Amino acid sequence: MLDPAEILNASILIVDDQAANVLLLERMLRDAGYGNCSSTMDPKAVCGLHLRHRYDLILLDLQMPEMDGFEVMEALTGIETGGYLPVLVITAQPGHKLRALQAGAKDFVSKPFELVEVQTRIRNMLEVRLLYRQLALHNMLLEQKVLERTAALRDSEARFKSLAELSSDWYWEQDAAGVFTKTSGPVFEMLGMETPADASVDQPAPRWNSDERAQLDANIAARRPFLDHIYSRTLTNGTVQYLQVSGEPMFDAGSAFIGYRGVGSDISERVKVHALATPTI
Repeated sequence: MLDPAEILNASILIVDDQAANVLLLERMLRDAGYGNCSSTMDPKAVCGLHLRHRYDLILLDLQMPEMDGFEVMEALTGIETGGYLPVLVITAQPGHKLRALQAGAKDFVSKPFELVEVQTRIRNMLEVRLLYRQLALHNMLLEQKVLERTAALRDSEARFKSLAELSSDWYWEQDAAGVFTKTSGPVFEMLGMETPADASVDQPAPRWNSDERAQLDANIAARRPFLDHIYSRTLTNGTVQYLQVSGEPMFDAGSAFIGYRGVGSDISERVKVHALATPTI
């Protein structure tokens, strides 16, 4: 919503080679309450002035010597790269109206001036121009906020991953089909899984505790989070290895399941120390 003061404070440039027309338009704008108006009788100066001031509206006469209004509009298109020319053309030639609109002008008024019509068209154009700018600013701020939120999210994810790696032996992510998409640390070794480099090596497999693995698989199948789940396996040398793992399901913005992520540690030494410290009866 525009404040009426914003419209009356909009910057307006009058371009006409006839001093009488310039004075008439300046007086009409002052009487209507517009307080930021300027003028030039030199069409060649328009682009330089617009580059410095970025007018909200240019009242442009089409019939001028040396450089007519159509040439001025063509030059302005090199400045207004967004495609919006804030030009209201002034013409005494009915045949020029369509050509002016095709050249990029947003509206036109006819000579001799009908002051009520001129005032109405000026106000309407300024409302559209200021709303257009307001929308562009809103979109720019929204885009900046999205970039900031995205950067903050990436930073948060990086810190989470860093903390996870510091507090565990491995970190992993897998997609909805169970395929690992991100790993950090000896994930495949800890889980007793083959890597592409190991696939051709014939090695005896460790024996997992089937009940503990079944419970872990059931949690994943049910898409339940799990915390500090301990499971074990007997290695080929007869020693028992204890692993502790925590994980959580991941969902997209539409609440669709997209996989799991989690951390794990080898806690074999901790279990052994605890067993030694526990008195037997």
